[in-house]
Amino acid sequence: MVNFSQWIGAGVSAGLRPRLACELRPEGVVAARAEDGASIPSEVAYADLPPGSLVPGLHAGNLVDRAVVISSLRSALERVTDKTRQTTLIVPDAAARVLLLDFDTLPGKISEALPIVRFRLKKMLPFEADVAAVSYQVMSSSRGLVKVLAVAMPREVIDEYESAVREAGYEPGAVLPSTLAALAAIDESLSLDRSTNNRSNGDRGAALVVNASNHAVTTAIVREGIVLLHRSIDLGLDARVEEEAEAVLEAAAEAEDAFGEFAVSTAAIEDEAVKAVVFSEAAIAFEVAQAVSVATAYYEDTLNSPLDSLLATGPFGAEGLQMMVNSELGAGFDARAAAGGVRVRELLTVDQLMPGAVSASIPRGLLAGVVGALRV
Repeated sequence: MVNFSQWIGAGVSAGLRPRLACELRPEGVVAARAEDGASIPSEVAYADLPPGSLVPGLHAGNLVDRAVVISSLRSALERVTDKTRQTTLIVPDAAARVLLLDFDTLPGKISEALPIVRFRLKKMLPFEADVAAVSYQVMSSSRGLVKVLAVAMPREVIDEYESAVREAGYEPGAVLPSTLAALAAIDESLSLDRSTNNRSNGDRGAALVVNASNHAVTTAIVREGIVLLHRSIDLGLDARVEEEAEAVLEAAAEAEDAFGEFAVSTAAIEDEAVKAVVFSEAAIAFEVAQAVSVATAYYEDTLNSPLDSLLATGPFGAEGLQMMVNSELGAGFDARAAAGGVRVRELLTVDQLMPGAVSASIPRGLLAGVVGALRV
């Protein structure tokens, strides 16, 4: 299990993390409560968000329809909380930057190390590092090499998310990006239960995680608690569909001006809109598959061992992600899966959830973040 002891935000230590967690995604709000760090969630809840009400990014204005987001936050949290008001807040990957850094040395004290990490980030971030919310975790340390996982969020963005939680009646005790939270939910047996009789030991305890949706795809590789890769790509299906729809409407208006109101029928406009959505979904599938392809190559090159499975989180689930990578990466990838090679599995196992916790309204892939945030 990945256990991130340093958190953006209030600086809550790993042993004192809130027993309540919520994740804000463009699709909706997921909330969960656990009695202690060793327990599976005792309550889970989900509240939908209308398309376009939350558009994550590195600039202020993520909460496009702030009132709706706050209402969904309150609705989900009220269904899982008892007297607890402090919650771990999980934000979309697109609202933060996660980077892997190497140092020759790094002070042991956080107060001394954090300015060094922040200084290194100055040339790597597309926003002001001096005022950003920055946190870090030492992944490994050896003589002459300290590997660090750093997380940074623009100050105005983290303030936007935290203030929404407060307006919903709760207090954000810690903040973490979606995929990092999900990594903490990995059941070690998923990567350790494979037979290693005719395999190298390079990938024992390793996992490739894919957190994909219509809005973004993040690929991450973790081995024995150490993050080796974290790569996020913004996809923006909503923006693509909106652009295509605007183009269709503009063409219809031009045709109407030139030839009269019956030149373009309602059915024709609807047909073009459907084509725009299908085109956008195909583009998303292609981008997701390409991200998986790059991460797979990195995994096999770095660990010097073939990949046999992906762990899926996000609304597509294992089945949806398997279909995407099979269709886009061609028969070769599909053949490997059919032959017992690369297959896609859910990051969360059924044992990590209360009976009845998953329903049609809460796919298992949407619960990985809150389950991970509740683990110690």
